[in-house]
Amino acid sequence: MTLTFRRGATDSGGEDLDLYQCAYLAGGALRVAETAVVSLTERGTLALGAARLRVIGEERPRHPVELAVVAACPRSKPVRKVIESVRDSSEVDAIARRLVSLGLVRRRRRKPTRAGRRRLADAASAGQVPAYALHGPAALVPGSARRGPLDAHPVSGDLGHVLIRMGRALDDHRGHGTDGSADGGGFDGGGGGGGD
Repeated sequence: MTLTFRRGATDSGGEDLDLYQCAYLAGGALRVAETAVVSLTERGTLALGAARLRVIGEERPRHPVELAVVAACPRSKPVRKVIESVRDSSEVDAIARRLVSLGLVRRRRRKPTRAGRRRLADAASAGQVPAYALHGPAALVPGSARRGPLDAHPVSGDLGHVLIRMGRALDDHRGHGTDGSADGGGFDGGGGGGGD
């Protein structure tokens, strides 16, 4: 998938940003890995079942990050392991280095600069970046208990169910269960007291 986003004349370089550069600006290396998995699943290159990914499509991805995802799951492999492998890959590091050289990401902390945030906001307001690249897999379920954005639009059909399962598998790995007890603070009765 090759998406490019135009920059304004005030920005440096004149280079277009692709989907994965926008994902890096939105959420760092983890967001790039998640975006690649969702994108490949959406296109039918990957299949998700029981929190495991496997390659099913004949399409040969062209982007280095997508190639890293396909290489990370030659057979069936847990989504969490694929995401971790791609997040720490040299392909994602190359994206970060390129964004640093463009002045869109800080060198040490690898966080977006003001110019990087502005470029991402411009691309997002133009509707050129998919919601999952901006907000992660939680954007696939509107108003979810998994703390997703309220204005997200679900993906329809069978693909939507597959992507929702993938989001849940990722949330389980991060400790964001849907039962509300991931942080230990629920309504468990308790308390009481008072008196005269």
